[in-house]
Amino acid sequence: MDLTLMQQNALSLKAEMDWLARVIETRMDLYWGRPCTYQQVTEVSPPLLKTEDSVYAQIVNYYRFNFEERIVLLLALAPHLLPHLLDVFFVKNSGYDRVFTEFGGITGQNFNGFLPTGETAAFILAANNLEERFAVIRLFNETHAFRKHNILKLVAIHTDEPFLSRGLQITPEYLSYFTIGTAHQPDFGPGFPAKRISTNLEWDDLVLSDHVKREVEEIQDWVVYGDTLLNDWGMKRTIKPGYRALFYGPPGTGKTLTASLLGKTTGLEVYRIDLSMVVSKFIGETEKNLASVFDQAENKNWILFFDEADALFGKRTQTNSSNDRHANQEVSYLLQRIEDFPGVIILATNLKANIDDAFSRRFQAMIYFAQPDAEQRLKLWQMALSDKAILEDKMDLKDIAGKYELTGGTIINIVRYAALRAIKRGDNILLNKDIIESIRRELAKDGKII
Repeated sequence: MDLTLMQQNALSLKAEMDWLARVIETRMDLYWGRPCTYQQVTEVSPPLLKTEDSVYAQIVNYYRFNFEERIVLLLALAPHLLPHLLDVFFVKNSGYDRVFTEFGGITGQNFNGFLPTGETAAFILAANNLEERFAVIRLFNETHAFRKHNILKLVAIHTDEPFLSRGLQITPEYLSYFTIGTAHQPDFGPGFPAKRISTNLEWDDLVLSDHVKREVEEIQDWVVYGDTLLNDWGMKRTIKPGYRALFYGPPGTGKTLTASLLGKTTGLEVYRIDLSMVVSKFIGETEKNLASVFDQAENKNWILFFDEADALFGKRTQTNSSNDRHANQEVSYLLQRIEDFPGVIILATNLKANIDDAFSRRFQAMIYFAQPDAEQRLKLWQMALSDKAILEDKMDLKDIAGKYELTGGTIINIVRYAALRAIKRGDNILLNKDIIESIRRELAKDGKII
């Protein structure tokens, strides 16, 4: 019988956790001078994962994690899988009536178990051997696969404390991979200020000029064939991974729908960044909020969509004050994260001129979503109507489409208003007066009158 991913992960991790327990027991025996079968903890042979189908085994084999790296990975997983396995570290130093400093560990707000730190990993792998401790520190460098690929990290509560005193945390995405075997879906909130967006529409429902369609198709081609270009064609030396595009033009012209359709047709998830939760007046908070998004998206192959992007990517100011300098530092931080992001980033704005030139130079595509012309507007009107709707005899859609310069989003609002009026009357006839009244209201939003 075929095993599910969860069953395969459980089998792999059960064997791995048993091994971690033996390694910890061996370290304790060696550290306290108790009788022990081994001279070094590295003599405790890890389970073989060569033929395993679990996601855990695949990742360990893919990165070729060695003894030390597997122990650190399992230590980060232990509080989530078998927290009692770490209870051995609660033993007290009778001489000082307190926990042993060398065990590390922190306490949680609701969790009663032992939460490991970098110091815990250093104790298990190195004890008091300084050279081996230095080797453990290297496992948490920015260039190591743990950090580079957002697998696990050391999280500081207070930055002025020793580096290894930071909490050892597995990231939510890899915890999800190692347990249920699927990608983690982050919850929208301060820790992840982005919402997944999708659409039930298709490309045929999007009214764009042929020129714009071709430009959008280039982004789709990159998603589908970019990996072949970089790797099979050997262009990785000269072309950076990732794709950056700017969508600009009036509201309601299809920028968000285009981003959603790109995700739908390429199988990528699209996340719209909520800039109201990202931008902060407090120094360092904006970068922190953005780092949370970029870190979680780093290896997910998501499309990141920044709507009304000029709030974050706007032109830099003259550095006349500390606030100006801080704002410019945020822009510099953004530039670096955008350049390094391996996925697709789309910025959307009403006015191209509002975007800082430093960002503009880094776009592979800058696509203008213009106001639809009369022919396109007529098509938008026709597509917006329900099959159940009947137009009043004196209504001339072609005349309305030619006379009023409206976007697709605005036309949908107008049809919604007229349809609700019809339902309220108890029929399905859209009246010309209701359409005109709604057009008048929509144009008034932009200070226009008819």
